[in-house]
Amino acid sequence: MTADHHRAEGDLVKVRFQLEPGAWHGSATETLWAERIDERRLRLRNVPFYAFGVSAEDVVFAHPADGLFEFESVSIRGGHSTYRVMLNNDAEAGRVGEWWARLSELGCTFEQGSGCLRAVDVPPQADVHAVYSVLEQGEQGGIWDFEEGHYGN
Repeated sequence: MTADHHRAEGDLVKVRFQLEPGAWHGSATETLWAERIDERRLRLRNVPFYAFGVSAEDVVFAHPADGLFEFESVSIRGGHSTYRVMLNNDAEAGRVGEWWARLSELGCTFEQGSGCLRAVDVPPQADVHAVYSVLEQGEQGGIWDFEEGHYGN
């Protein structure tokens, strides 16, 4: 099940995040969809794939730059957590589906990235410790590798 955090793109703007140089993904920046709240505050409407320390529904401060907004800091936390999952190319599709079903039952959604990358959104009402346990078990079972982007609870 994929995340449906954003509405029609016409209602939203992009916020650019500067990323750590030399990170595994090779990207210098990431842009996320956001809903304008006022002149400098925006609510993130999708799940970050690479940026650390933010999650969907966080309200951030940003300033206009180059036709989009440049991230400055977090204003208000939305309570969501973010994990990045890199599916193992050797994992059977059926087994991957079984593991995703377990995460879905816990209330998680995901956005599909390029190749085997998925950004997992854990809403505030979900048991993030149970989610983390499933992520660890999936990693130990050879289904995926994962990393924590932001722990929101």
